[in-house]
Amino acid sequence: MVQAEYVKSSLTAIMPRARVEIVPIRTSGDKLKDASLARVGGKGLFIRELEQALADGKIDLAVHSMKDLPAVLPAEFRIAAVTEREDVRDILVSAAGGDLAALRAGARVGTSSTRRRFQALRRNPALEIAPLRGNVDTRLKKVAGGSLDAIIIAAAGLNRLGRASEIKFTILDERDFIPSGGQGALAIETRANLESAELAAALAALDDRRARMEITAERACLAALGASCVTPIGVRASIEAERISVRAILFSIDGASELADSLDCPLAAKIAYRDALRTAEAAGQSLAERMLARGAKVLIGDE
Repeated sequence: MVQAEYVKSSLTAIMPRARVEIVPIRTSGDKLKDASLARVGGKGLFIRELEQALADGKIDLAVHSMKDLPAVLPAEFRIAAVTEREDVRDILVSAAGGDLAALRAGARVGTSSTRRRFQALRRNPALEIAPLRGNVDTRLKKVAGGSLDAIIIAAAGLNRLGRASEIKFTILDERDFIPSGGQGALAIETRANLESAELAAALAALDDRRARMEITAERACLAALGASCVTPIGVRASIEAERISVRAILFSIDGASELADSLDCPLAAKIAYRDALRTAEAAGQSLAERMLARGAKVLIGDE
């Protein structure tokens, strides 16, 4: 809802005469609070009902956490805008403070993500990883109440809720703890044949070029690998000094094997936006091809 309110206020600023209404929709992912996402359909459970409402014309826009969207959308939908990206990193919230390596043997660390599970165990194999679902407040209470020693969550969620200043946490370095593709970004999804030219123009104004290019590279890598919503994979694209770099780490479904790789390529200073997006897409695809040549498909398996 916080994300939806942000999009609403942004659109209202661009279209002051328009009436922008938030339509709350409870998704399957919201309802299945105690089930493992990997076992009941992955993060796609958070978008099914929203896309159905789009298809039925009940809503004009769907606001998603980008990392919840499959790498390939159905043809009838498109990502109309990617808003300015929040902090992409994961954070560790713990009662004791410090990094993962500092946690005692047997410390219970909560996460709903298999990627985070395997990355945490790389840092500290003596941890006990516990399943964790629910909103940010629910997760934070697990640490405050003592049922968990620590939790791993996205920095973006804490920031958007305005809770970062009141919670003690440790930032997990994205160079080692590579986040999910799309983490920290919001996706505004529409029907592919959006009827309103005014709304299309407003969404184009909301589209952040840097975020869109990074997301394009990350999603291209995921799509080329054939990764699904439950694949334990982290991928991060970043743009610095007229270069785009893409890094990824992929785990086998049991976490026993891993494959990491990175790619760096130039990005012309005065390149047209459309061509820059093609360059970003090609970078993500090239990294995936290198990983496939090194056995990535074996790790992904049939999931």
